[in-house]
Amino acid sequence: MSDRLAPDAGTPGAFSVLFGDTAQSYVDPADPNRLEFEYVQRLTEALDATVLGRPSEVRLRVVHIGGAGMTIPRWVEARRPHTAQLVLEPDADLTAEVRRKLPLGRGSGIKVREVGGREGIAAMPPDYADAVILDAFADAHVPAELTTGEFLDEARARLRPGGLFAANVTDKAPFYWAKRFVGGVAGRWASVLVSAEPAVWKGRRFGNLIVLAAQAPLPLDVLERTAARAAFPYRYLAGRELCRWIGGAQQWSDADAQPSPEPPGGKSWFS
Repeated sequence: MSDRLAPDAGTPGAFSVLFGDTAQSYVDPADPNRLEFEYVQRLTEALDATVLGRPSEVRLRVVHIGGAGMTIPRWVEARRPHTAQLVLEPDADLTAEVRRKLPLGRGSGIKVREVGGREGIAAMPPDYADAVILDAFADAHVPAELTTGEFLDEARARLRPGGLFAANVTDKAPFYWAKRFVGGVAGRWASVLVSAEPAVWKGRRFGNLIVLAAQAPLPLDVLERTAARAAFPYRYLAGRELCRWIGGAQQWSDADAQPSPEPPGGKSWFS
């Protein structure tokens, strides 16, 4: 198998994680706060504005479904040391390469399990995590089994009171696939936000959508202010506007689930 980690010629020790011919994520172990991808920035902003802002004496646990180079787990460790983190990553070859080239520091609190997200979540006890982050792709698709109402029930059951569910998914207007996924999320959590770049909302290109969910109200005003300062600002949908966007879309189920749509260029594309 060819290497999946490409060194950054301008930053010794930093690597891009490749998916096909395109970078999927970026890791600089010397600077975990360097987040090159906009969707990663939106996910970390959501974590920062919710569970990571709790008092320092509270011990937190974060579950990551999908690992790649473990950019977000490294950021969490830098932002809030000693947070217990569990990464569910079935790609054993990629994990082994990451361990060789980008080893985690001693005492990082980050543990990696070589299992799929559905299997790993099912094995956890109820009220296990303060946040569950879904950022998993197989052959450029979000796996179908990680999009269904049955999976979302499992994820919700593992969250502690006040916990955050966050997902990075991909689609293009008219968002037939994404609306069904978000419909399933909205049927389980009281507060739901979805964000994407304006060009994605307007149908000009395929791209990332960030889905956030919690039982307590999410800090939309804080997230909007932060996203507005980004190089490529994201626009959030919430409340009635989000309900209108979902429309009558029915959640995916284990009986009819589909992986997320094929991106243009197949494996050579990744936002």
